Amino acid sequence: MGEPGAWGEVTAGLRASRPVLVARLLELDAAGALTTAYARAGAQVGGVTVRTVWRWLEAARTEGRMEARSRAWLELSDQAWEVLAQVGGNVAMLYRHLKAAGGEVPSLAPLYRVVHRDLEAGRVLPDRAVVQREREEQQTRKALADLALAGPPMSEPCEGGAAKVAARQPPHSVPAAVAGVPSGEGGAVEGVALPAAARLVRTLSVRAVAEAVGQAMAAEGAVCVFGDPGRGKTVAVRMALHAVPPGWKVTWVPVPVRPSVPGMRWAVFDALALSGSFPHTSALADAAVAGALGEARVLVVDEARRLPVPCLEYLQSLWDHPDTRITLVLRGAGSERALARLPQLASRIGAWQEVPRLAGAEAADVMTGFHPLWRTVPAPDLAWIDQSCAHGTFRTWAALTAHLQNALLTTADAAIDRALLGRLFQRVAPPL
Repeated sequence: MGEPGAWGEVTAGLRASRPVLVARLLELDAAGALTTAYARAGAQVGGVTVRTVWRWLEAARTEGRMEARSRAWLELSDQAWEVLAQVGGNVAMLYRHLKAAGGEVPSLAPLYRVVHRDLEAGRVLPDRAVVQREREEQQTRKALADLALAGPPMSEPCEGGAAKVAARQPPHSVPAAVAGVPSGEGGAVEGVALPAAARLVRTLSVRAVAEAVGQAMAAEGAVCVFGDPGRGKTVAVRMALHAVPPGWKVTWVPVPVRPSVPGMRWAVFDALALSGSFPHTSALADAAVAGALGEARVLVVDEARRLPVPCLEYLQSLWDHPDTRITLVLRGAGSERALARLPQLASRIGAWQEVPRLAGAEAADVMTGFHPLWRTVPAPDLAWIDQSCAHGTFRTWAALTAHLQNALLTTADAAIDRALLGRLFQRVAPPL
């Protein structure tokens, strides 16, 4: 048969599939001519070991199977991914958790492979600190509810603490007329959490954001809503979109922590609530997303400041796709700086809408409309609160409102005075 090196040169260009190879070896076996030399030659052309060739032959004799045994496609549930995020991506700890929960659990090696496969396909594992913070916030909300400080998720004012406004009014307006809600409106706006008895107020900023978003919808364009944290950008956008015209849909896309293009593709797929599991090729995922975006839709990209240039290019590709009908709203503190990284997309922004701080006089008017507690506070004290603590930041005012409610409910003979408010300032303002 010659030297191994020479034999390797002879078989270097020869390749045979498993069914063809096994069928020929079975013919030799039936004729009584099968020898180890044939098995070695089959291993060379099959690109496997001799032991594997004998195992293939045994499977063909006993099971009649010429092909490799098909493997079930293993998928991890969303609950399993949440557990994996909570343990910092430790697959072994996830395996122990699944074993303790009972049921059929794959061995550790396949579990490693499926996690690696999904991460390579674009699945994003949340940062452990983010998951821990969300868990603590959920525990805090539950604690407030147990203290009877949380009301039912309804739009009417109620006694107690924070109420999650979750209903949506039916659409009735046209794109150019999307203009938020009237001053003092207590109607439901999805995704807006308010202290109990609080009412949404249509400020000058809300009117400006509603006008910018409405014009963008009319032209299927793009708008950037920016401003420092806590100024009410999210509330303004949600108020502007709480009653979209018939035929329109609104989708909020949360930007993952440390986003990549695969992670952004997955985030858009999940936000659109498309049926089926996430495709395992980018082409299939993009086709599914483009198909869902073929109807009139407002795509709100939340926390756009995190987006690197490749993710911005991905969003631009969705918007520029000939089969999509998207109004793109990029929202978040620093989103205008993120867009500056990609001038091609920045040049397409039809409106740059900043949400400024509440001016001194405006803050007093807005807060007296926002919550009845502030109607009992003299105007000079409201101005003092804004200058000393809130500084025109709506989020700080809302947090102070919730702390004030709690103090009045849990402290006997509590009165709204500067001494009480001064103590509450320390809870809503970070130490300097």
